[in-house]
Amino acid sequence: MRFPWLVALALIAATACAADKPRITQPLDTPTRILFVGHSYLYYNNSLHNHLRRLAIADDPSLAKRLQYRSATIGGAPLWYHDIDHLTDPAKLGMKQPFEVVILVENSTSALSENGRAKFRETAAEFSAVISQRGGRTALYMTHAHVKPSRFASPDMVRKVEDMYISVGNEVGALVIPVALAFEEAYRQRPDIRLHQDYDGSHPELIGTYLAACVVYASVYGKSPLGNSYDYHGRIDKDTTAFLQKIADDTVRKFFGR
Repeated sequence: MRFPWLVALALIAATACAADKPRITQPLDTPTRILFVGHSYLYYNNSLHNHLRRLAIADDPSLAKRLQYRSATIGGAPLWYHDIDHLTDPAKLGMKQPFEVVILVENSTSALSENGRAKFRETAAEFSAVISQRGGRTALYMTHAHVKPSRFASPDMVRKVEDMYISVGNEVGALVIPVALAFEEAYRQRPDIRLHQDYDGSHPELIGTYLAACVVYASVYGKSPLGNSYDYHGRIDKDTTAFLQKIADDTVRKFFGR
């Protein structure tokens, strides 16, 4: 005979475990119209959307005339600062057709407070509904954790960020892009690598932006960055390029179970 409370506990445990994994695991086909909405993590180092574009074109030159990426950023901003209705109106950003994918980026410290998490959850649901109405799909960019000298740096920050993005992504049906996990793994394998700006431990260095772009590329397009010829016009050495591409590929495969 089963005790009802044991069954209830088993169901709760199963639900908790399910929430630890992303529900949306498949890439988003081959979108050519992508909008990034977020803050300074996007525009540092010649803007992440430019690196994504170059990675995609290096892999498939036929995309060069078809890709239309836009990036709307406000420094230090939480997501709710943005007017998503305005941004997803194609005419407002010089587009003839709606965006196929909109990638949302929350303030990097929102996961550290209950209020921050709640506001992100509310905003992501609201924005996702607008994006869907305009015919697009939502993706959430999991921001990397801070390191020293940032006052927010802590051993468990990446877990809080991971939990927030996966839980919210599962709730709104969004693809979650595991940038934070790639940063964590890169530091685990090469503790001396510098992915963050050393003056604040928050903003990405050039190779941090490159790693993030590789993760976005692999997550959204479902294509491996391994062997991609793009190296920011020779500014990133071959060893570092290969290492970051491998970290991105491994992280995405493990995260989505692809």
